[in-house]
Parts: sequence; C-alpha cells; structure tokens
Amino acid sequence: MTATPTETTVRKFQVTFDCADPERVARFWCEVLGYVVPPPPAGFDTWNAFNATLPAEHQGADFACVDPKGDGPRLYFQRVPEGKAVKNRVHLDVRVGTGLRGEERFAKLSAECERLQKLGASVVLIQRADEFNESCITMQDIEGNEFCLD
Repeated sequence: MTATPTETTVRKFQVTFDCADPERVARFWCEVLGYVVPPPPAGFDTWNAFNATLPAEHQGADFACVDPKGDGPRLYFQRVPEGKAVKNRVHLDVRVGTGLRGEERFAKLSAECERLQKLGASVVLIQRADEFNESCITMQDIEGNEFCLD
C-alpha cells in the first residue's frame, strides 16, 4: 500500500530583531539587502506623521522593511529595553558569493564587507577557504547582531 502524500502549507514568515533604535537598524538592513521601507498606514503621508498619533511610549517602538519584489521575508525591528548580551542563536547569511569559489569569492565578500563597514557594520571573523569550506566573513550590524557574508 502506497502512502498518499499529504498537502503541505508553505508559510510566509518575518524575521524579528530586538534592538534599541528600530528605524536606524531597519534602514541599515534596507541598505544591506536592497529592501525598502513599506508605505505608512492609510491616511498618513509619512511614518513620522503616523508615529505622532501614538502614545509617547509607543512612538518609534517598531519599524519594518520589505523586499520590494515581495520574494524575501519581511524584517521587523522592535525596541526592547535591554541591550544585546550574548551571541545570536539565529543569524542571517547574506548570500553575496553564491556560485563563486576561491579568490574570486573572497574578493566579492571583501568588497561587500568594505561597503557594509561604511554603513556601520563591523567585522568579527574572516574565514578564508580551506580544503573543506569556502570563505565566509562574520560581521555585526550597527547594534551588534551577527550575520555572515556567504
């Protein structure tokens, strides 16, 4: 007897960042990924106009950015009172070297690393290719969240 395949529902998801300054971190990731800030809610010309209608403690408490093509996940940034204390358990791999090998890959990763450092990112670890792994650069965003250039 052959089992009948079950229907699987693929769900969209967003990636949420806890941070101190949601708009600043969101705009950083817009630059990293080519994402955009979605339009403000209906009836508002700007996000600042929308924020002005919120109670003071909620103003600037969150921000988001989206893939302009609608393919990638929404990134959501929420203000939290505590700072980052430990290494991330989940991180983003920014795929800039896909399909490249050796020095060509490392050059591409290095160029992107330099661009992101100008935006405020910092380098944590540079891993050069060896006989088992390709090159990868571990970085931190402007609030210390780790991500990799892969």
